[in-house]
Amino acid sequence: MADTQSFDLVIIGSGPGGYVCAIKAAQLGLSVAVVEKRATYGGTCLNVGCIPSKALLHASEMFAEAHHAFPALGIKAEPTLDLPAMLAHKDKTVKANVDGVAFLFKKNKITGITGTGKITAPGSVEVTTAEGATQTLQARSICIATGSEVAGIPGVPLEFDGKTIVSSDHAIALETVPQTMIVVGGGVIGLELGSVWGRLGAKVTVVEFLDKILGPMDADVSTQFQKMLARQGMEFKLGAKVTGVATSGSGAKVTYEPVQGGEAQTLEADVVLVATGRRAFTDGLGLEAVGVKTDERGRVEIDTHFATNVPGIYAIGDVVKGPMLAHKAEDEGIALAEQLAGQAGHVNYEVIPSVVYTAPEVASVGRTEEELKAAGVEYTVGKFPFSANGRARAMLHTDGFVKFLADKATDRVLGCHIVGFGAGEMIHEAAVLMEFGGSSEDLGRTCHAHPTMSEAVREAALATFAKPIHS
Repeated sequence: MADTQSFDLVIIGSGPGGYVCAIKAAQLGLSVAVVEKRATYGGTCLNVGCIPSKALLHASEMFAEAHHAFPALGIKAEPTLDLPAMLAHKDKTVKANVDGVAFLFKKNKITGITGTGKITAPGSVEVTTAEGATQTLQARSICIATGSEVAGIPGVPLEFDGKTIVSSDHAIALETVPQTMIVVGGGVIGLELGSVWGRLGAKVTVVEFLDKILGPMDADVSTQFQKMLARQGMEFKLGAKVTGVATSGSGAKVTYEPVQGGEAQTLEADVVLVATGRRAFTDGLGLEAVGVKTDERGRVEIDTHFATNVPGIYAIGDVVKGPMLAHKAEDEGIALAEQLAGQAGHVNYEVIPSVVYTAPEVASVGRTEEELKAAGVEYTVGKFPFSANGRARAMLHTDGFVKFLADKATDRVLGCHIVGFGAGEMIHEAAVLMEFGGSSEDLGRTCHAHPTMSEAVREAALATFAKPIHS
């Protein structure tokens, strides 16, 4: 057993929440160690999630653009797919990012320890290497940042074989383009990865339990977005409860029945991607023995300062309540580090953007129209289509719209929803506005450069408190 090491803060997990918390804490003068079971830092997000999927989304989008948009722009080309090269681009992107985190750890004098962390007592973390060697870390504070894992389908036994029945982890590394793919789950992960393989040639069918895709997003957005994906060739089976997933011949089959009742049906495909969400990962952490409470969904319970019921033990990111988003975890990591250093860290959960990186993109921040109705809030709506935007026309990206929701009495912006090219970048204009309690008039009276896609954001703001100019 190695000698015991002592730190101000020991973080278990090096995903976006863990590594950002570590860097911020080190910047504020704390001694920090990070325990990571993978050989590389970055957690699910950098290794098999956000980063590799976005590399494939961009590459497949460029492939589709070359096929469908280039002729209209006066460009003659006959693109062919080199899937190994596309996957190599993905791997190179991942390596650059995980190496970047390792560099930042070194730069900020953070001690990185490879192994599985287990909390043995308040202030004590035991680390076990893959070879079975152990060492103990002592800490004034411990942060659980172990993230989440693939959830599977509740009540439906299935086995991932990595080739025909796959999770998102496997779907970023398929060696060939399947002719047919079934995606179980019409949420962000399923639609993103389904669109990747759909653009590369697969016939994609989405089976979703709810009667709409992108469940929690604004209904206006999900309805229009589904139509856009349908025009791209994606098929949908909504209100469908999956009762079985199994291999079948050289592929796999999915059995489902209508949620409202009816006969069971079966679909077969070369590949079935199960993308029904994620669950908090706490296996092997020793939480029960130490007395750390978890909720009915297995998430670590925390107070408004990220503290568990056990003094000195904290938790952030996917392992706690709230949206499972990398940037939410990052903000929590920064806030926790600030609090541990004696500052006043804070996260505004009302202003956390969400983005679907499909083509076109979908982005949202704040409340949906359905949430405002349920809360009895009187509001005004302002919308503007990209079809009336000059830059969008020039780039052949006229699909979609911008939608603002503002308090009827005060005009304070309560939510913004965008479907369109570059939505994930434009949404931050609304996020900054909302962070400062701004109104639609504040944005509408702010000069925007012409011609830009962002002018549609301004026009939607104008439509909220007055009238748009170009519609």
